[in-house]
Amino acid sequence: MRVLRIDDSSPYDRLVGIGGIGSGIFFALEGDHTLGRNESRAGQLLDVRDYCKLHIVIHYVARLLGAQPSGAPFHVLALGKIGNDAPGRSVLQEMAATGIDTRFVTTAAGHPTLFSVCFQYPDHTGGNITTNNSSAGTLCKRDLDEVAGLLRSGGARTMALALPEVPLETRKYFLEMATRAGSFRAASFVTGEIALARDWRMFDHLDLVSVNGDEAAELVGEQLSSDNPQHFIEKCLAFLRGSYPQLQMVISAGKDGAYAVGSESWNYCPAPKVEVASTAGAGDSLLGGILAGLAAGIPLVSPQPRRAGSVETALDLGVLLASYKVTSPHTIHPDADVRALIEFAKAVGVEIAPGVRERFTERLPV
Repeated sequence: MRVLRIDDSSPYDRLVGIGGIGSGIFFALEGDHTLGRNESRAGQLLDVRDYCKLHIVIHYVARLLGAQPSGAPFHVLALGKIGNDAPGRSVLQEMAATGIDTRFVTTAAGHPTLFSVCFQYPDHTGGNITTNNSSAGTLCKRDLDEVAGLLRSGGARTMALALPEVPLETRKYFLEMATRAGSFRAASFVTGEIALARDWRMFDHLDLVSVNGDEAAELVGEQLSSDNPQHFIEKCLAFLRGSYPQLQMVISAGKDGAYAVGSESWNYCPAPKVEVASTAGAGDSLLGGILAGLAAGIPLVSPQPRRAGSVETALDLGVLLASYKVTSPHTIHPDADVRALIEFAKAVGVEIAPGVRERFTERLPV
């Protein structure tokens, strides 16, 4: 199996992540009219597998780096809550089969596993119903204390990842723990959390934040426009220089690709044109690809002029993975690994630069 190489010279050898763990189902509804209050509607149950944010992101990190529950060559640990139910047991088995260490995923008695029922109209608009009493919401500070020693022992070679679908207060505590341990700290937020996270000074405890255009607008007060992104980028640069010079932002621009912005420089990576099956999970796969690249020593951005259509940075790798993901209807592309990305890059005319290619290696079967 081809993977990104992790060895003693790699900047990171462990990722500890918290966030929602769960699954969902998709229905394609009959009829264009909006579902009524007292209506029963027929719909086709689609062969679409839906997963929650933590699972999506760390799945790709584990696959690209060849992670094993034993910790070699890269250790991915999930921290979260599931219910004592079939969906929880199923998703836990899938995570373990990918090489994710799930020993800190525990059962919350009396609470179901996070689950969504998504519905889609014939024009592909739609919505979802998601459990608001799920086990994910019970993750608390006491649970995080279980991994404090892992963060301390890993120190600067540990990536700490905080994702939505667990309480914001719990994520804040986790990032503060990671700061004391000297870990690399990464997170994402949904739009409605941005203002509170900023008020709670959570961005003081971050090295990387991954957002979409709407979430970025909540942070910097400017909407991203594909026709004229320069003003938006200038607002991002000013925001980081003035408030968070240590922070790097990744901004997903959907079909247009993604931006990575630091306090002094920025890169843009366009997305190759592909036939889209589903965009659900694309932003999470972007972050997963970036974290895997960073762990293997690939820089987020390049200080030098970049060649169009070339994977040279962790941002480029993340965009390539997200572009591959949207060719699958599932929120996790079941075939995504380094070998699949190499073949996909060839198919869409993207070159993998020598500096990235030299980090590929073969992992022997275990």
